[in-house]
Amino acid sequence: MTVSWVLEVAVREGKLDEGRALMEEMAAATSEEPGTLAYEWFLGADGSVCHVYVRYVDSDAVMVHMRAFGDAYAERFAACFEQTRMTVYGEPSDEVRATLGEDGVTYLTTWGGFSR
Repeated sequence: MTVSWVLEVAVREGKLDEGRALMEEMAAATSEEPGTLAYEWFLGADGSVCHVYVRYVDSDAVMVHMRAFGDAYAERFAACFEQTRMTVYGEPSDEVRATLGEDGVTYLTTWGGFSR
């Protein structure tokens, strides 16, 4: 079952250009992950708020991404962005929930509808 999320971050003062370069590097690397279905970043008009939308084929694919993120990008990401909220959609595994945590994270399980 797919797992997706919207991560909202604040762009740290003076870090927009560095954050853009990091985003481009992360997007290129993430595009090579076969279990990642979508990886899109959205920036507010004033450059202070960013949303990251990601969709994975399943929880195993989430963990592949999270391990790669932690190893290569977590420190630089935290230097550029501050997480303000995260909403996770679907039925993530216990391992994914433990990795993402509960602080500032809302989990919404699938209730109905369809996706193509």
